[in-house]
Amino acid sequence: MSSQSLSKIPSRNNLKMYWLEAKYELFKSLRLPIFAISSLAFPVLFYLFFGITFGQGSFGEVSVATYYLATYGTFGVIGTALFGFGAGVASERGQGWMRLKRASPMPPLSYFVAKLFMAAVFSTLIYLLLLSIGVSLGHVRLAAPQILSLWGILVLGTLPFAALGLTIGYAVGPNSAPAVVNLIYLPMAFASGLWLPIEALPKFMQGLAPFLAPYHLAQLALSAIGVKSEQASGLHILVLLIYTLVFLIIATILYRRDEGKTFG
Repeated sequence: MSSQSLSKIPSRNNLKMYWLEAKYELFKSLRLPIFAISSLAFPVLFYLFFGITFGQGSFGEVSVATYYLATYGTFGVIGTALFGFGAGVASERGQGWMRLKRASPMPPLSYFVAKLFMAAVFSTLIYLLLLSIGVSLGHVRLAAPQILSLWGILVLGTLPFAALGLTIGYAVGPNSAPAVVNLIYLPMAFASGLWLPIEALPKFMQGLAPFLAPYHLAQLALSAIGVKSEQASGLHILVLLIYTLVFLIIATILYRRDEGKTFG
């Protein structure tokens, strides 16, 4: 066997380990009713209530149902990322799962890549559910490029919140992580205009919203369906990138601290 052939074997093995880790992370999440049902049900119920049942009329140039498809889609994918990484990592740390992973021959990054894969799949499921409801019950009409653009924005938009969730997962214990996630997630979503249009919020919240990451993801999602933003898309992307970088740095520091306590 040539040296070139030998050099390819570890790479193939690594890819297989990444794939297996991602697949079983997804299966595990689907088999956890408290995660799977809440991740899928909450945005759907909110959308049915606000976007469909009381979704008559329009916000500017788009219907209420179309507007809320973007904002409750944003709400759903943020929740998936925060709970998948925040509560998930904290719980697995508490169970000693991270020590077992460290002792195994799997690539260290495969654990985190698997959770990103799970968040992307759940985000896609949430989007497809909301889109199906919007088209069938809310008379939402979007062109194919808008549908694909909104899907891409929502899936990629999980990254800064995955980084925030990872920070929470390494900062707090397994029992307190779900409560901490909720204390951050729900007020942040409301103040960012995900439940109500930003113009309907109190003035102080309208001033606070541009400092919050969900606001910027929601503005990108709204721009995909034809809602004009006061700020350029590049600004929203830049803010989300900064959030991602900052929380990744913090999560890395906390990860190394945790590894130091565990392994010395």
